[in-house]
Formats: sequence, C-alpha cells, structure tokens
Amino acid sequence: MSLLVAMGGNLVCTNGTTPAPIKVTSQSKVLTDGQPAATIQDCAPTTNVGPFGMCTSLANPTVASATAAALGVLTPQPCVPAPAGTWIPTASKILIDGKPCLTQDCKMVCAYAGQITVTLPGQTKTNAN
Repeated sequence: MSLLVAMGGNLVCTNGTTPAPIKVTSQSKVLTDGQPAATIQDCAPTTNVGPFGMCTSLANPTVASATAAALGVLTPQPCVPAPAGTWIPTASKILIDGKPCLTQDCKMVCAYAGQITVTLPGQTKTNAN
C-alpha cells in the first residue's frame, strides 16, 4: 500500500537540481500525520509545486538560450515549475473530497521534458487494522 503525500512532502524533477516541498491547497479536512493530505489537484506551479533549484533541460527556452550564448556549454537556469496537467493517480479509488488522493508513487510530467515524482511522502506510518 502506497503512503499518502502530505503537506511538506518532498518532490523532485528529473531536470531539477534540488527537491521542493509540496503545498496542499485542495483540501484541509483529511490529515495524515497531522498534515493535510494531498490530492491530484495539488499540481499548480509555485502554488503547490515549488521550484527545483536550477533547471538543466534544453527543452526549457531559458536554458536553451543561455546554453547557446555559452557556445553550447550547458548553462542551467532557475527552475520555474511547468507541470503539464495533473498528477497521474495510482490509487484512483481512494478519494478525498471527491478527488483521487496523491500517493508516493504518483507522477507528473513537466512541460520541459521532465518527470516530477515524490521522494518523501510526508506520511510516515500506516495503520493496519
């Protein structure tokens, strides 16, 4: 069983240089380990998904431009998250306020040819009854 992602869990992008925390804004009633549990609706750039340090993708126009100016030497630029859609749910039958919950194995595509994944879900324990 996958763990739920909660406020403060960490995300990474394959083109980023640092992790970023997730901020839950889609709901506030359902908690996991005392923090609001995320849903697949928590995918807005900067509001829910913070910057991943520096972007290294040549599909990002600012990186491509800086790299061209440096005569082809890859020149990372500050990350501005660019999620392309919502999270791809894996536990779509588990709903929070009618929305599929966000679990540690969900993924999201970045518009600059990256993949955003969960590294630290925020939920640390499960109850098996």
